[in-house]
Amino acid sequence: MAGTVVFDLDGTLADTSADLIAAANACFASRGIEVALDPVADALTAFHGGRAMLRAGYGRIGADMLLPPGAEDEDYPRLLEFYGQNIAVHTTLYPGVEECLDRLQADGHILSVCTNKPGSLAETLLDALGVRGRFASMIAADTLPVRKPDPRPYRAAVERAGGSLAASFLVGDTETDRKTAAAAGVRVALVSFGPEGEAISRLAPDALIGHFDELPDLARRWLD
Repeated sequence: MAGTVVFDLDGTLADTSADLIAAANACFASRGIEVALDPVADALTAFHGGRAMLRAGYGRIGADMLLPPGAEDEDYPRLLEFYGQNIAVHTTLYPGVEECLDRLQADGHILSVCTNKPGSLAETLLDALGVRGRFASMIAADTLPVRKPDPRPYRAAVERAGGSLAASFLVGDTETDRKTAAAAGVRVALVSFGPEGEAISRLAPDALIGHFDELPDLARRWLD
């Protein structure tokens, strides 16, 4: 029997950290701030969102420089604009993604995306990576009034794809995904090739995936 496999986007399907970091650094440069985030060392911060990156950069400014009140609120839309214009310069799908999606679909499974990325950016990125057509539905940060770890976006991702919650599971890379799955009452597989590496096992997911070629067999065990 076919089931539904729901994927997070950033840090799960694609390594977007370098382009996200570049957008934050562009905001700092526009203010004449001599601080820069590193696409490798700060990758985990990048996957926590634009505001997290801005705050990380601001926190490294010397005491002799003061930011104006509301700097974060001013810079956040600038960050999104820059990122939207440069969304797939360095971003790539993780190894084995396309082959994995092929195998899952060949086994009759429905595929969906549930992300906390703004919808227009998520659509643009999935199109740029050539995989948007693989997913029957896509629920983003602004699709509903709530976002992950609230379970409603996950449920919508399954329902709008035509699937059943009872025959579904989530693939993600963060504590947010772990909490989302728990709230929705479904299993979660976390990837260990993200910025946390094997340390993500601290969240005690139902499964840990070191490469996408492991996922189709996992889906057969959980959904067949």
